[in-house]
Order: sequence, then structure tokens, then C-alpha cells
Amino acid sequence: MNTSPKALAQSGRSDKLSVTEPALWPPGKAPAEEFCGEDKRLRVLASFDAGALSGDAELARITRFAAQLCNASSAAVSLVEAESQRFIAGAGLTQDETPRTTSLCAHTMLGSDLLEVLDASGDARFANFELVRGAAGLRYYAGAPLISAEGAPLGALCVTDTAPRSAPLSTLQREGLMVLAEAVMRRLHSHREANAAGMELKKSAEQLQFMLNSVPDIAWSAAAGPKFDYFNARFTEVTGLPPRQSIDDWRDVIHPDDFEASLVKLRQAMSTATFFDDEWRLKQADGSYRWVISRAVPSSDDPQTARWFGTLTDIHDRHMIAEERELLAGELVHRIKNIFAVVTGLVTLHARGDPALKDFADTLSENIRALSRAQEFALRAGGRAGRRAGGQAGGHDQQTLKDLLEVLMAPYGVPGKSAIAISGAEVATGPRSATPLALVFHELATNSAKYGALSVAQGRLFIDIRREEQNVRIIWRETGGPAATAPQEVGFGSRLMRLAVENQLGGTISQDWQSDGLVSEIIVPAERLER
Repeated sequence: MNTSPKALAQSGRSDKLSVTEPALWPPGKAPAEEFCGEDKRLRVLASFDAGALSGDAELARITRFAAQLCNASSAAVSLVEAESQRFIAGAGLTQDETPRTTSLCAHTMLGSDLLEVLDASGDARFANFELVRGAAGLRYYAGAPLISAEGAPLGALCVTDTAPRSAPLSTLQREGLMVLAEAVMRRLHSHREANAAGMELKKSAEQLQFMLNSVPDIAWSAAAGPKFDYFNARFTEVTGLPPRQSIDDWRDVIHPDDFEASLVKLRQAMSTATFFDDEWRLKQADGSYRWVISRAVPSSDDPQTARWFGTLTDIHDRHMIAEERELLAGELVHRIKNIFAVVTGLVTLHARGDPALKDFADTLSENIRALSRAQEFALRAGGRAGRRAGGQAGGHDQQTLKDLLEVLMAPYGVPGKSAIAISGAEVATGPRSATPLALVFHELATNSAKYGALSVAQGRLFIDIRREEQNVRIIWRETGGPAATAPQEVGFGSRLMRLAVENQLGGTISQDWQSDGLVSEIIVPAERLER
């Protein structure tokens, strides 16, 4: 079994497979020639920021052990700079640095193996060094080169004594000193990598901070509690106030009419660690208020530990535009209803004296009333769409096909509580599709009330809405009414339905007159319904 220090050190490293160790320069290999030039060498040395390791506990243990291993009075980690050699760790030392001109380590670092000098006073290379002939009285020296992963010579791990020696280090001591030099380099490389990671992290943090301070939104974060611990610069720019620290501090910046209601929503979100979304008025530095949308997300689903990250986005201009649109929509609803009422009145007036026109006038009047209801629905939907575009959130804001059908079927009973049941998928419906849909379903309902299921007390109507990939299928099914028979001729109403479905909605309509009642299927592209 190999019990040399190097083998023990290698076996020790192999027990920590999960730890990524820094790459080291191969032992016994001379420094790379390209890094022996002073400019490049010193740049590599500076990258280690070795001065920050002065007094490092790990390096101190290495130097103490090196001195004990080699039976020397002192040991040091020496890094050779432009004008001096600095001892960043040592045992038994009396000074922190010496001039480079008297540095034995400057010679050691350029070699590939350990440099050992038994009596420096008798060595022509070093006999005149101040460390040798002066008060320090250096006689014995042994140093292992410290070479970076790039191949740049940095200095040496050395042991020294004031007494000369007659015999060199044993093989075990030599190999042990080389292994300890490798340990020094691992520590230096780890320090450099940690510094590089720290600098990269600092750079990323600075970039993130710059980005957060540059965006027009206010950004904040809070620890559980909540304890607000971060605001970007935009908060103070907008409000003229320092960052908030607690929920109660927000009273100064949220409109009094909005604070309590928003607080309830925020506490509910934080107690369940769910997404928070609300709108309220934020006090500006000049004392005015502007509408903002406030959003926050938790970092986890644990209410006790989740951090919160939030933004405040100014939506004041869009909010004002949406309010104006809604007001205009209301005015349009009122005026268009009046127009429909006038048209209906005119139709009734002109048909009053002519019994032959009465059925036609009644049918036309009902169609006009259906269009009036659909138009009102479309305008209301348009107003809500404007509020959504303005950023307003919450509630059942998106109008659906069910909503429209409930409006159109209202004259024939309350859906879900009478002869009519509307069920199925929630499918968005836009203002442009409301008018053709109103014509189609008004025609179906009118025919059912005259000839089908809605014409008798026991009749039932089921409207089922199904989402099928890109299409929406609407099944109109009548039961309990008179037996359905196909008309001998295609009337005006049937042509109107087909034109509305095929030309305006880009869909198809089919009708099956069964013994128990009419079954009609309408298939329309979902995107056409949402217009």
C-alpha cells in the first residue's frame, strides 16, 4: 500500500467526488515560457488577489506542517512581485516581505522541481544576499515552486533555517513539501475562482439593479410577514418618499378609498401564497393620484416562508380612456335602443291598418328587438374590452357565448330554471360576432316558440356549447314538443340563419327534424367568435 504524502493526498481528494477542484499545473513541469515574461506573469499574479489571503488559516496550517515535516525553524508561502517577495502566510517569520533581489524563491519558481540549498553562505548564487550575509543569517533553504494553472511562476512554498545542513531532505520530506505546494496552489486557485464568481455575481447584481432602476415600473420585494426589503429607485422618484417597510406604511401612498379593499386582497393572497392582482390609486410626489395595477407573486407555495416580488405599473391614461369608452358605450346603448324603438313603432304603425301585413310586421318587430338586445350586449362587451385593454383586472369581465344566449333566451324563460338549459364550455364572444349570433338564435327561438318545444308546457330546450380544438360546436336540442317536420320551402328566416353563420361567422349550420324535436348544430371557428 502506498502511504507517501502524495498518495495519501490523492486518495483524500478521491473521497470527495462531488467537489470540483481547480486544475493544477502538472508537477515536475517547468513554467510555461509565455508566462515567464514579467508583464504576463504579474497580470496572472494580480488575478489571485493574494493579499486578501494574508493570515489565511488554511495556508497557516500548511506552513506550520511544512516546518515540522522538514525540521525547519520557519516556513512561508512566498509570492514574488515586481520589486519584492511577499509572505502571505508563514511560521517562525520575523518579517512580511523582503526585496526581490535577495529572494531565493524567485529562483525556485522558475524551476520544475524542489530547490534545496544546504548552506547558502557557501553557494555562489546566494552568498551575497542580504538575507544570508546580514542579521537574518539564512543558511538552509528548501522551496517547492508555486506555478499557476496557466503555467505562470508565482513564488514558492519554502522552509528555512539559520543552521546549515550536511544532508538533504529525505524522499518522504521532498515529496511531502511538493504535495503541500500543490495544496497551496489549490487554495490560491479556489480563492481566485471565488473572487471571479463574486465579481460575476456583483456584475450581474449591478446589471439587474440598473435594469430595475431603468424600467418605468416600480419594483419591490418582501420577506415573509411581509417585511418590505427592496424598492427600485422608481418608487422614490414617483412618490417622493423613502421605501416602505411595513404594510401600514403604504397608507401614505395609496388612496384612502382604495387602501382597505386592496389590503384585504393582499392579505388573502399572502395567507394562501397565491398571485396578487389589484388596481388602486398611487399618490404622486406632487400630491396627485394616478391609477396603477399592482401585482405580486410568491417565491413558493408556503405562506410562512415565501418571499414576495411585486410591481406597480402606471395605467392611469388607459384607465381614463377606458372610462370614457364605457361612458360612450352607455350613451350609444341608450341612443341605439331609442332608434330600434322608433323603427319598431313605425313598423307597427304602418301595419296596423293592414291585416295582411300583421304577421310580417310582428316577425320584423321581434327581429328588431332581438337585434336591439344583441347590440346592447355587443356595446357593453366593447366597453368591457376597453377596460381590459386599460389593464383592469378581476371579476367575470370577459363576455361569453353563455352570457349572450342568456340575454337572447330571456324572453322565453330564465335559463336553468325553466324550459331552457344552457350548458357547456365558457367561450369568449366579441362585439362583432354578437349581431349574427343574435339573428341565428332569435330565429331558432322564435320558430321553437311557434312550432317547437317552446310552444308547449312540457317542452324543453337544451343548448350545449362544446370547444373542439379550433372550433366551437353549439348543439340546439328540443324535446317534448310536437314532432318536427322539415319545411317544404326554405323561408326567409332559414336563409338569414345560413347567411349569418356561413358568411359572417365563417361556420356551418345543419338541422335535423326528429320526431321529438329539432336538433340543430352550428360549428364556428373560435377566433371568429372572439372578434
